[in-house]
Amino acid sequence: MGRLDGKTALVTGASRGLGRAIALKLAEDGAKVALNYRDSEGPAREVAELIAKMGGTTILLRADVAKKDSARSMVAQVLEQWKRLDILVNNAGITRDKSMKKLTDEDWTEVIATNLNSVYYCTSAAVPAMIDQRFGRIVNISSFVGQAGNFGQTNYSASKGGVIAFTKSAAIELAKHNITVNAIAPGFTETDMLAKVAPAVREQILAKIPMGRFGKPDDIAKAVVFLCAEGDYITGQQINVNGGVYM
Repeated sequence: MGRLDGKTALVTGASRGLGRAIALKLAEDGAKVALNYRDSEGPAREVAELIAKMGGTTILLRADVAKKDSARSMVAQVLEQWKRLDILVNNAGITRDKSMKKLTDEDWTEVIATNLNSVYYCTSAAVPAMIDQRFGRIVNISSFVGQAGNFGQTNYSASKGGVIAFTKSAAIELAKHNITVNAIAPGFTETDMLAKVAPAVREQILAKIPMGRFGKPDDIAKAVVFLCAEGDYITGQQINVNGGVYM
């Protein structure tokens, strides 16, 4: 028996990186998992196939969560298919890293739309069903950059800091309905985003991490599943999974 048997989950940006690891870990613990992707259908199907091999259930949902109608239609599809939504993991995110003097309006709005607006669109769509069923676990993927800042990431930092602030207010509002809302703040983790960083810079970053290694997507996934399966009295929190790079 998995800790999440009978539960349904939706993971945004589930085709790769953190989203992939989170979806697999939720399924491993027994949840049915709706896999959202925007462009990467092939990798998303690979995740679905891995879940099927472990005996799990999935649906694939193509949607651009930065767009309100697309995001809300996606949530509606999950509810139509499974009649309930127990877990929402707002994971989808992008970077457009540039220093302030080079940052364009488009760089700003794209990051805010994908990383922050999507959290509102998906959460607001999921909440009515969660209130009706008197149960919900919402986990928002933020970043330590939203806490500490980082050179060349004013847009990303603002979006992820906004996710933390949104999490706290939503948690206050939804607690009476048995809905918890928490944020995970990863540090530097081995994903496509980190892979784009030059090797010399990666070494500089690694030297600042007390635990001496980059995070693995599975490290984040374990924290997400803990909040969904065991975190009944945890809400409004930011859980730092960062190897000590920010305390």
